[in-house]
Amino acid sequence: MRLLDAMMRRFVTTGRLTIIDHKGARHDYGPGGEPSATVRLTDPKLYRRLFLNPELYAGEAYMDGTLIVEDGGIRGFLEVFAHNRDGLRKGPVRQRIKRVQKTFRRTMQRNKREASSKNVEAHYDLSNDLYRLFLDEDMQYSCAYWPEYGMTLEQAQLAKKRHIAAKLRLEHGHRVLDIGCGWGGMAMHLAKEHDVQVVGVTLSNDQYALARERVEAAGLQDRVEIRLQDYRDCKGPYDRVVSVGMFEHVGVGHYAEFFGQIRDVLTDDGCALVHSIGRKGGPGTTGKWIRKYIFPGGYSPALSETYAEIEKAGLWVTDMEILRLHYAWTLAEWEKRFQANRDAVVAMKDERFARMWEFYLVISEFSFLYGKHMNFQIQLTKDVHALPPTRNYMMDGPGLLS
Repeated sequence: MRLLDAMMRRFVTTGRLTIIDHKGARHDYGPGGEPSATVRLTDPKLYRRLFLNPELYAGEAYMDGTLIVEDGGIRGFLEVFAHNRDGLRKGPVRQRIKRVQKTFRRTMQRNKREASSKNVEAHYDLSNDLYRLFLDEDMQYSCAYWPEYGMTLEQAQLAKKRHIAAKLRLEHGHRVLDIGCGWGGMAMHLAKEHDVQVVGVTLSNDQYALARERVEAAGLQDRVEIRLQDYRDCKGPYDRVVSVGMFEHVGVGHYAEFFGQIRDVLTDDGCALVHSIGRKGGPGTTGKWIRKYIFPGGYSPALSETYAEIEKAGLWVTDMEILRLHYAWTLAEWEKRFQANRDAVVAMKDERFARMWEFYLVISEFSFLYGKHMNFQIQLTKDVHALPPTRNYMMDGPGLLS
């Protein structure tokens, strides 16, 4: 406890955190005020573990019930962490761990075909019914777009699809490749609203099955084809390529493959739109808890390493937009719906799974609200003349809110 106590006194400089140890003794940290939380540690082995890697072991202990939040709730506890995380990560032990992780980050993100399929299965094949409990009606599992406050999640996800469609500058008869098509919502929207032919690819068996059902139910079989296929095996030509929330699963060692594939399948006058989580502050690593329990092989790229591979692929960046807080608002809505259906999650999975996912949703929200994460949308072409020289065409078509 002495090591943990010394670390916590340096760590908590904003708000208040109270730890009740396994003997019942209280330890108060921080100047007071908000955010604040009180947690009880029931296992003395946690002291050393939390000192060595608080981000990993706090999550595991919460899942296992050996870290019990007694006051402030899980949001309050994680908000204390979010406001003080920079101080924690600057400690000498954490700095050494971070250097080691960076050394091996390509190994952690080695997403060859077999590994990619297993990583997708670990997260996306948990159950379609699980995702129905907290996503919008169209099952969009990526950052929504909030041009106005007070929008519903459904409105914001529709606005996202329209925002991306406008950037693609679609024309009747275009062939579109949707890399990482999820449950088919984007592919169906583009086909229905813009009269284009869409091929959507996914590595998730659950997504593939449900997306095909949805396409058939909507009567769009003649315009939308869903394939269980690795993006690296897609053959062109396509007039447009869209990828939403999939680039985070590519892995830094495979960026050349990803952008090279976009270049190779695009027509000479085609364009692509890549929507992804990104990070401010340069290349980094994925936290071990997220990597172990939520997104194996996943990584949110820095713009610098993304642009470097785009340049090597010989593509033009014709437009770039940063969505700074939109995913925080999206995740807050998901977490609210998740909590409203928590009993159903426990019945479907178990209590440990429910704790794991509420931990994941809240820390993810705070990484966008208080941390260095954001979303970016990069528009790409092969030819400098492929699109108009101004953004005016993005304002055409149906309004985002209508």
